Amino acid sequence: MSWTATARYGLEPAPGGLAFVQDLLNTRSAGKPREPDLLQTVEGARAWLDQALKSWSGATQRSAPGIELTAEDAQGLRDFRNDLDQILQARTGDSAPQPGLAASLMTLPTALRLDEHGAIHAEPRGTGWRQVASLALIEAYQAQHTDTLRRLKSCRNTRCLTAFYDRSRNNSGVWHDVRVCGNAANLRNYRARKRAGADQA
Repeated sequence: MSWTATARYGLEPAPGGLAFVQDLLNTRSAGKPREPDLLQTVEGARAWLDQALKSWSGATQRSAPGIELTAEDAQGLRDFRNDLDQILQARTGDSAPQPGLAASLMTLPTALRLDEHGAIHAEPRGTGWRQVASLALIEAYQAQHTDTLRRLKSCRNTRCLTAFYDRSRNNSGVWHDVRVCGNAANLRNYRARKRAGADQA
């Protein structure tokens, strides 16, 4: 499986279908140095989605839905990605979501299906970006019930913001890569403390 958006930051994907949510978040322009936004054009969005659905199918052992994206869908998908990121950051206490944000996401269609083995599956509905968003919310919902959603975070470095899956034992990670973003932040803090100490002397 190749999660193209997440792989460009050298990260391991989140487990199972939650990797789809992580990969969607990592389509944005992020990282150090900045990577391009994979959803900036409809061609880029289609290329990302084709690969992400194949990887999702491999991770979940389910057939990928066929989803067609238009130019308008690329913008809708970018808007959804930003809303989803704000909600996930609010869950980890890094920020507060904008008022009315959750209400804009409550109209996404989903259906429940009983398979031949008696298992119930949630299936995305709608078309275009709404179907992608429905799939992402289904995976986020399932991860919430397995208590793994809280481990999906955005790097605390505001110049980075890469989405990573926190594999630390106590779920205390805040940087997508401690060497890249953590050391830089610690160095900035150290220099600021030194300057403050010199000003007081």
